Amino acid sequence: MNRLAVVLLCAVVAVAGLASCSKKEQAVGPQPTEAAKQALIVRGEYLAAAGDCYACHTVRGSPAYSGGLEMPTPFGKIYTPNITPDQLTGIGNWSADDFWKTMHDGKSKDGSFLYPAMPYTNYTKVTREDSDAIYAYIMSVKPVERKNTPHAMGFPYNQRELMAGWRTLYFKEGVYKDDPSKSKEWNRGAYLVEGLGHCDACHSSRNMLGAVTGDDVSGGLIPLQNWYAPSLASSRESGLGDWEIKDIVDLLRTGVARRGAVFGPMAAVVQHSLQEMSMVDLTAMATYLKAQNEKKESEPMLHSGPSEGLTAAMMKTGAKVYKDNCESCHQADGSGVPHIYPPLNNNQALTMRNPVNAIRIVLNGGFPPSTEGNPRPYGMPPFYQDLSDEQVAAVVTYLRQSWGNNAPPTWPVEVERSRGVPAD
Repeated sequence: MNRLAVVLLCAVVAVAGLASCSKKEQAVGPQPTEAAKQALIVRGEYLAAAGDCYACHTVRGSPAYSGGLEMPTPFGKIYTPNITPDQLTGIGNWSADDFWKTMHDGKSKDGSFLYPAMPYTNYTKVTREDSDAIYAYIMSVKPVERKNTPHAMGFPYNQRELMAGWRTLYFKEGVYKDDPSKSKEWNRGAYLVEGLGHCDACHSSRNMLGAVTGDDVSGGLIPLQNWYAPSLASSRESGLGDWEIKDIVDLLRTGVARRGAVFGPMAAVVQHSLQEMSMVDLTAMATYLKAQNEKKESEPMLHSGPSEGLTAAMMKTGAKVYKDNCESCHQADGSGVPHIYPPLNNNQALTMRNPVNAIRIVLNGGFPPSTEGNPRPYGMPPFYQDLSDEQVAAVVTYLRQSWGNNAPPTWPVEVERSRGVPAD
């Protein structure tokens, strides 16, 4: 090869090298500043709280997001995974694209289908920008080396590939799109309630395959927990249509409000998630939830209860139980003490079609969550050992039929079913 050819060849290689460098620089683009990275992490932390990620991916007393929480289902036991950035046992080797695939498509890094205990049917509505922010936050938490516990699902539910059929029937992926006929505030509330907040995971009925039925928050029994999540679209149950926006925000932010308090699974949601949210977002959620009462009303209660004579006897017994155990806090007229002891008169939580929540609170007692807005909540003592099934049924019947409340009486057998269920 002559000298001219060598020179030309070197020139071509150099130009190709420069072009390659230019393409790489163009592909990488300007790098975000440290301040921008930190801002993204802070935003992701807020969004992770809105999605209540901590509650499912953290066992009490264990490091945050290290997984291992047992989730009983009608199909077997699911154990939540370690999502800390540990390279071996967590998701430290995941990219933002891998994380988005899980949030949006309901698939793991290796392409396997996730069980819908991970609420990807809701998270699919989350934007890519918000997914990337949550990813940035998760990658910033302390890595924890903790191997995932294998699921204990019965056959055929342990055949993960069968989820393809379930997804065809019940999963529709797609980022939330604003309704142009609604306000910006309403749409923000819808995005949070339907997407990150995944409220219908509890506040909707599920079919025999575990899929949420309908596209609203019409209430349902939480499987294996024996708590009833009231309809948020019915004034007969939640009554939110009659609430002031401020009262709804107070309930979501602090766990207590002028017209009621949260107990059971909802207390944990307020503690780990809702109390961390901004007043702007809580107001948007309240606006959206209040509007759901305009959509449809729940079906009237059909309930086969005790005879009139037996109900009258139960009311007499219930009145005595109430006077001896409840009146000092909730008052003789059921008016309670605002923000301390919730009112029992005109309280939809007592008159829902399913009396299980009232039964469980009488049996197990409980506390609203401890929040910044209510750091030392007043609690309800348990009467599990003090009252018989008949007495509990009587006092619940008394609560459901006094001071203007109008709901069917309660059978003692309904109390018996709740005695064997853990308080949490």
